[in-house]
Amino acid sequence: MKFVQIIDFETERLDEMERIFEEAERRFAGRPGGPKQRMLLKDRDNPRRYLALIEFDSYEEAMRNSNDPETGRMAEQLGELCIGERGYTNCDLVNQRELA
Repeated sequence: MKFVQIIDFETERLDEMERIFEEAERRFAGRPGGPKQRMLLKDRDNPRRYLALIEFDSYEEAMRNSNDPETGRMAEQLGELCIGERGYTNCDLVNQRELA
């Protein structure tokens, strides 16, 4: 079953965060067990708040990725660019469709 982690955070330094995400995507490209898709949402009512949705093939792969030291370093760098604490929600993907 696919797994999605939602990271809820605030920042005024999104450009710097995007560079870190892009660098990580290049490093992790093609690596088994890494993220398969990333979606970033911006809160229309709070321009500093974002939700990042990170999709994995399974919960187990997400946890292996989470325990990787490189992932830890990236999370630390991202945390330094955040305002306040980040929130995490772990979800099993039950249904996904593209609607016409």
